[in-house]
Order: sequence, then C-alpha cells, then structure tokens
Amino acid sequence: MREKDRDSDSDRGICHVREAVERDLSGVLEVQRGAGRADTDAFAQSIVHSVKDPGRFLIVAETEGRLVGWASTKYFPDVDGDAPAGHYLMGITVAPKSRRLGVARSLITARLSWISQVADNAFYFASSMNQASIGAHEPWNFHEIARAHQFRGVPFASGEGILFQAALR
Repeated sequence: MREKDRDSDSDRGICHVREAVERDLSGVLEVQRGAGRADTDAFAQSIVHSVKDPGRFLIVAETEGRLVGWASTKYFPDVDGDAPAGHYLMGITVAPKSRRLGVARSLITARLSWISQVADNAFYFASSMNQASIGAHEPWNFHEIARAHQFRGVPFASGEGILFQAALR
C-alpha cells in the first residue's frame, strides 16, 4: 500500500481513510448518487483505472464500516495552458450525511501526504463559485496561480475556474 491507513476523529466517531481497491467501486458509486453527482459508466471506468494506475491515488473514507467518501489524485506529466505539470487533487465526494464531520479534511490530508512523498507541490482547481471547495483547502495554504474557463480539459459551468498551488516541502 502506498499510503498508510488513517483514522481521524469526527463528531460521530472515527473516519477511517485507506487506499481504494476495485471492490470499493459500488460504494464510490453509491456516494456519488447520494450526493447527486454523476455515476456514469465513464466515471466508473475512471475509478477502476485510478485503482490500477500508479500515476493516480484513489482513497476512500469509512465510518462504522460504511463508505462515506472518496477522493483521488492524478499526475500530469505535461504543462497544459496555465496548468503546470504535477500532481493534482482531482476529485472528492462526501456522502451528505457525513459532511461537516472532518471526512473531507481527512481525505485532503491523506492525498497531500501521499503527494508530499513524491513531489514538492500539489495543485487543484475549482469553480470560482465553489466556495466550499476553496474554503476546505485553505488550511494547507493553497494560493491562486491562474484563472481560466477550463483546466486539464475540465470546463466550469460558472464560466471561470481557479487553479491553486501549495508547497508541500
């Protein structure tokens, strides 16, 4: 395993974070559906690919044996417009009933810990309207490096996305 399993306290007990395996696919899809997000065949294939690809890191969070969140990273070896090459925090979803309990914080911490073992910086992008995501990443001192209509092929419905960077070492 590339990342040690982690436990984090929350108001409702312990959130256990671990590296995902293929059998977690149904739980990840359930979290997606519960959050009202896409759970298409393409998304499912992407999750399976994330488990197998050494350039990606997919983790899940469990509470009382139930999958309550997932998050991923992806390494991009090439510059793409304003987006530098490097390791990106690419997706995170927490089940609605498990929000505001430290699950997202635990997932962000685990991904940044993994990236810090292989890189000096981490990146992520979000819609300029997604204050929840922007606020969730503030404790790690991410700073804005660019704004654009899309990053890494991901368009923003709001019309503008923000690319952030944090120094890890």
